Amino acid sequence: MNFFTYGETEINFLKKKDKKLSEAIDKIGIIQREVEPNLFSALINSIIGQQISTKAHETIWNRVKNGLGNVTPQSILSCTDEELQSFGTSFRKVSYIRGVAERVDDGRLDIEGLKLKSDVDVCKELTSIPGVGTWTAEMLMIFSMQRPNILSYGDLAILRGMRILYRHKKITKELFEKYRRRYSPYASVSSLYLWAIAGGAIPEMKDFLPKK
Repeated sequence: MNFFTYGETEINFLKKKDKKLSEAIDKIGIIQREVEPNLFSALINSIIGQQISTKAHETIWNRVKNGLGNVTPQSILSCTDEELQSFGTSFRKVSYIRGVAERVDDGRLDIEGLKLKSDVDVCKELTSIPGVGTWTAEMLMIFSMQRPNILSYGDLAILRGMRILYRHKKITKELFEKYRRRYSPYASVSSLYLWAIAGGAIPEMKDFLPKK
């Protein structure tokens, strides 16, 4: 099992830059978040996880791995749409998954070549593929490529973590960018802590989102 790698350098930088985040880091400690080094498998996993709960995502992903053995372009393309859907994913996502597998299989997408590209270029190339949005590209960069400076404005839990930590009612794009600049070049590590905060890692903290 592989975990996102970070240590004293990143922690000391973030603690020096942000007092509230520093206090949260001290309370939470080191976070172990699993990463998937295989880029293709991680991309398929990210597509499956779009707009569903963490529990549903885990269930479907386990079925996919058990059903296919190795998650490769070839193992996906050897299945019918109905077989892929039987794992619990929608026909729309099946078309996205098959599209990615076809692109890698025929060479239109050099998935290993992404490792040599900048964050901006990785995002640009991936989002040109149907079914792959900015959030999916960002999750791939964190949880497969272990890029150090990713903070996703499209991730609701990141925004929730910011609201809780900084006692904001709303995180505007301008406010988000202020924090992103503060965390750079280690925004991915701050993401790990914001996710933990959003998930209730510090029970006495509460969300300041106004109730509807």
